[in-house]
Amino acid sequence: MPEASQSRLPEPDQVAIQKLQEAYHTIRDEMAKVIVGQDQVIEQMLICLLAGGHAILEGVPGLAKTLMVRTLAQCLSLAFRRIQFTPDLMPGDITGTDVIEENRTTGAREVRFVKGPVFANVLLADEINRTPPKTQAALLEAMQEHQVTAGGVRYELPAPFFVLATQNPIEQEGTYPLPEAQQDRFMFKILVSYPSWDEEFAVMQLTSADEAEAARPVLGAEQILHLQHIVRQVPVADYVVQYAMKLARRTRVSEGEDVPAFIREWVRWGIGPRACQHMILGAKARAVLHDRHYVGTEDMEALAAPVMRHRLVTSFTAASEGVTPDMIVAELIKHTPAREGSLSGDERVQEVLGPRDAE
Repeated sequence: MPEASQSRLPEPDQVAIQKLQEAYHTIRDEMAKVIVGQDQVIEQMLICLLAGGHAILEGVPGLAKTLMVRTLAQCLSLAFRRIQFTPDLMPGDITGTDVIEENRTTGAREVRFVKGPVFANVLLADEINRTPPKTQAALLEAMQEHQVTAGGVRYELPAPFFVLATQNPIEQEGTYPLPEAQQDRFMFKILVSYPSWDEEFAVMQLTSADEAEAARPVLGAEQILHLQHIVRQVPVADYVVQYAMKLARRTRVSEGEDVPAFIREWVRWGIGPRACQHMILGAKARAVLHDRHYVGTEDMEALAAPVMRHRLVTSFTAASEGVTPDMIVAELIKHTPAREGSLSGDERVQEVLGPRDAE
């Protein structure tokens, strides 16, 4: 859609967005000193951060997931903590615990809260599916409310707060898969793939050298909080919101005649409104990073798979035919019209938004 038809941000915010775009390219250059390739993964991590969400990174061991998160935290000058999730990990090991201390002078005893590793800006929950559900759930309040409650007292987490959880897709023995309700708390599920031949050759050269370069800080916490606020102000045309709604609602098998036949065959449960919200927020951040002050349907299409792949509950038919959530999303995009007129005239969109909003 032409930029002239969109409402523009105030001049100070446009300047801040320009600085963000410059910082984005600088961050990519700084991370390239340590990380080879994985450009799409890095972009999606930054989009998630700017949109105020959390992400799951899924990939086989040895793909530098931990190094990637640590390097990003260095580039953003943020406090970084890593928790290795194991079967014997307890909730207090994450959030912190109350301890009793004795005053040597008076002999009085008092309770003091010792903060856990969750009190950081960037938290890497390494192999989150290796710990029992009770411990996994300890992260839920922190992720959603940005606080920890212990002994009836609330402790605010530092801002910004960004959780990156990793999973190994091939080794499932002794794991506790995240329930769908917990997976829904994560904005994106980002797939970390094998490097190409040239990228792997560069990795071998980089990691076998005597000295390794380090990334330098580019953005601070206050700047990131300001940019998160600006991202939410990026305008989105009604028909783009309707397109995101259309993608989300067409995954719901119980929605009626508008659901495609392949969805009925391959999907048991579709995605909820939170996924649609995440798609719109992520699209705002992506538009800014791609030097646009407005959101287009191409942003929704680019982020549909990261938003939906961990939320779609596929059927036995899909599993038996080797159909993955990404394949379902790609087919859904192919069968969903993205033009303004074709959406605004849709009766189901008018039912939700009303005829006046759908014009």
